[in-house]
Amino acid sequence: MLINRNIYWTEIKPFIDKPVIKVITGMRRVGKSYFLRQIIEELKLKGIAPEQILYIDKEDLKYDSIRTYQDLNSYVKKEFKDITAKRYLLIDEIQEIENWEKTISSLLKTDSADIYITGSNAHLLSSELSTLISGRFVDIQIYPLGYSEYVTFRGKDFTSDKTEFEAFLRYGGLPGLFHFEKTDEVVFQYLSSVFNTILLKDIVKRYSIRNISLLERVSAFVFDNIGNLLTANNISNYLKSQKIQTYSDTVQIYLGYFVSTFIAHKVPRYDLKGKRILSINEKYYLNDLGIRHSILGYRSADISQILENVVYLELLRRGYSVNVGVLVDKEIDFIATKQNKKIYIQVAYILGSDKTVEREFSPLLDIDDNYPKYVLSMDDNIWGNDYKGIIRLNLIDFLLKFPTDA
Repeated sequence: MLINRNIYWTEIKPFIDKPVIKVITGMRRVGKSYFLRQIIEELKLKGIAPEQILYIDKEDLKYDSIRTYQDLNSYVKKEFKDITAKRYLLIDEIQEIENWEKTISSLLKTDSADIYITGSNAHLLSSELSTLISGRFVDIQIYPLGYSEYVTFRGKDFTSDKTEFEAFLRYGGLPGLFHFEKTDEVVFQYLSSVFNTILLKDIVKRYSIRNISLLERVSAFVFDNIGNLLTANNISNYLKSQKIQTYSDTVQIYLGYFVSTFIAHKVPRYDLKGKRILSINEKYYLNDLGIRHSILGYRSADISQILENVVYLELLRRGYSVNVGVLVDKEIDFIATKQNKKIYIQVAYILGSDKTVEREFSPLLDIDDNYPKYVLSMDDNIWGNDYKGIIRLNLIDFLLKFPTDA
């Protein structure tokens, strides 16, 4: 079943047939391979013949012999030997090919093909070799399904269906879920296997980790503390209190691995008064909540953190750069910027008391600028309601109806 990811197709379309490498990154199982197939189908609709398109999937044993850049170069030349028309090269999980940049750079320099590559590591282009393609690529990051995509794939109307939304919160947005029965036993087994693959293949194997148990414990701590201020030192101190010997430097390295493999996102704090990024006490949000629940179990008491995580990911999908805001002794959940746009967002479960209203609205009222400010919650019938210049929105409506170019 091919599920179109039109939000990313819109993003990549202007670069098709242009002399830049299209680099598609994201966590394993978010749909990068399917997106490559969508690109192939779109190329065929444009009249590109199948023999002009070469697709290499490094998770397929058929391509196991392509292990180095020399192997890749030889294979591409052989397959394209008799093709004189425009050629298209698509490589899935290219990080599995040693020094792949050398061949890709050569192909780009000689205009041998229009090139699309995917990888499951955020540092795919951070090695010294990546200077070979510096300035000649566009990076498109794929995320798990947003709620608007989720309900579309489920065949649901764009309605505020709380039952469907609860399933989305519980199981997350990996596209592979649509192949399975929606039960905890089935879904969580699938999601835990995805997490174990990332942990063992993308971290343990790649970085030669010996203490796998410690790695798992650090990941569990991060999963348990989404939306809380974290430092490597306080994680290390907690583990030591549990009689687990570790060092903050080791924890810091592990946190970097979680970010580089897209398990988690690190969100810095921004001091609105001092107009600077703060260097300590970042927050972490997860790339997929379903994986969290497959490890820790679903806990309804964590609903506020879960909703924050959902909104954070939605802002990333819409192309925003996101920080946590700090204004003296108050905190703004998200400052989201995109080009010349900026919005401030507070996320709450229910605005059920004057105390909650004060807590959520007060930081936004203290911000002295005219950028849009929103409070999102699960309260019903509040679309566009204004509170002292701050816009209240139902959180589900925000995910489904808020303009994507806003």
